[in-house]
Amino acid sequence: MTPQITTLADRPELTGALDEMPDTWPRFVLEDLVGWANFPRIAVEFPEYVLVATDQEGTVVARGYSVPFALDAPGRGGLPAGGWDQELLWAFSDLRHGRTPDTAGAVEITVARDHLGRGVSGRMVEAMRENARALGHRELVAPVRPSAKHLRPALPMAEYVRLTRAEDGLPEDPWLRVHVRAGGVVDSVAPVSMTVSGTLEQWRDWTGLPFDTEGPVEVPGALVPVHCSLTHGHAVYVEPNVWVRHRL
Repeated sequence: MTPQITTLADRPELTGALDEMPDTWPRFVLEDLVGWANFPRIAVEFPEYVLVATDQEGTVVARGYSVPFALDAPGRGGLPAGGWDQELLWAFSDLRHGRTPDTAGAVEITVARDHLGRGVSGRMVEAMRENARALGHRELVAPVRPSAKHLRPALPMAEYVRLTRAEDGLPEDPWLRVHVRAGGVVDSVAPVSMTVSGTLEQWRDWTGLPFDTEGPVEVPGALVPVHCSLTHGHAVYVEPNVWVRHRL
């Protein structure tokens, strides 16, 4: 099955179905405050940067969000350590101040659970590259969340990104491999790409774990351990991502 991929600007009637599409995001990731405040605005402010894939029955099977921002602006220039959070803040700051964007930044590509493993993610990456090019950008950058990193939470991301397959030299991580096959180049680690903080009670609700020990706690779906402080009654998760550059 080859899905039909369009932009939300072309298919605004799919807005509700896009939001309702089942996904596999860990619950705690949705508590990142930068994302919580800004992600819903993408479909409203930048619908031409939102991709929606439908099957032959018209069911939404994948979605892709990106945002425009000015990377070559005073005080910027390089891909930020703040990764996912920072590109959202830049995009909406630039919109507010009328800055002309020069870069498209990937925010999310998600495939519906029952369509995983069918090559849809690779087609979405290609479509996002093509859409960014059509919108006049020379580069698409992506703060990639490696899909298998959660299996090795104690391994530093800088070491994880260097893991490659012996047979072809491609990244060991499946999601990084999709980006590289599409023409992307691994650039750097964004060590503070996303931050989720909450009380111990909140973390217990989000994860079902007791959070009753001081120090690092490994949480299913987390790329690195969550730092738990019994003394202060809170826990903080700082997620690293991997910057991938797609020259267009």
